[in-house]
Amino acid sequence: MLRIHFTSGDLTRIQVASTPDPLWEIVFSLQRLQTSQGRWAYADWHHSTRATLAGTRLGAAVRRLLTPMLPRAPYLPDFLTPHESAHGLEPGLAAILDTPPARVAHEMDLLARRSGAPDWAPRIVERDSREELVRVLRAYHEAVVAPHHDRMCESLAGERGLAARATLDTGVGGLLAGLSPSMRWRPPVLHVDYVEDRDLHLEGRGLRLVPSHFCWKLPMSLADGALRPVLVYPVHGARPPEPARPDLALCALLGRTRATALRTLALGATTSELARSLGVTPATATHHTTILRDAGLITSRRVQNTVLHVLTPLGAAMLRGPAPAPCAETSGRR
Repeated sequence: MLRIHFTSGDLTRIQVASTPDPLWEIVFSLQRLQTSQGRWAYADWHHSTRATLAGTRLGAAVRRLLTPMLPRAPYLPDFLTPHESAHGLEPGLAAILDTPPARVAHEMDLLARRSGAPDWAPRIVERDSREELVRVLRAYHEAVVAPHHDRMCESLAGERGLAARATLDTGVGGLLAGLSPSMRWRPPVLHVDYVEDRDLHLEGRGLRLVPSHFCWKLPMSLADGALRPVLVYPVHGARPPEPARPDLALCALLGRTRATALRTLALGATTSELARSLGVTPATATHHTTILRDAGLITSRRVQNTVLHVLTPLGAAMLRGPAPAPCAETSGRR
């Protein structure tokens, strides 16, 4: 159990990541490759990634460097997931290179004692060795993680919509209480199901919440409580389905009622709220949200006994852009 202790100041310094954190996604994607747990939820990705890495220099480098450094274990070196990666892959990789050698040596020693480390691990303190590590991390991200960036952004946009609505409706306490089934808010402590028993005292530093596409079930934080606090956790619910064929889905979308529905969902709405706004039955509203979701314009998440619909980045872009001409065969069809 991880117990995160908040002060009143910490409650005003909670942030939810606005973009996927590339280094955390690398960490969790490597863990997905090292276990069969949750593989069903990532079956297509797992199959394509295995094919991408099999028999390649990158695949050999991943097995030689990344898997031993980032095993599926209770402890992972903190310097491999620096705060700077919140601003993108390159700032994060630069921070790995600039990590003081003494800190690298300390964390690699912890890895060796707590999870096991390869014989070459002590050489990571040398900048040349870390430059090689950074090159492999960059290549792995480009080949395995980056192709799924749009879907990760879609999931994260939906998560932020849920977080914003929870905060507006029920305050920060409601936000913390609804983050994940693996977390329980008992003021002033957030109890998190975790790989070990520990306490994290925020002491006015706030908390950065990072919804993760590849994180499965249990959240993760940094091992060193003196570093800037972060909590990485799985996005709500199941992963989004594969998008429907865009040509057919978008033609089904074009029509006055669904365009109004899309605009209504700009700030998020439940099925019942959308039905009242459109003046239709809940069943008809569900029909419209299904088409919008299949087109990749909204994402839907179950919250207790309701389903909340929020725009994806593509849906928001549709509202900002010029209105497309309706398809003749679907215009006005309900």
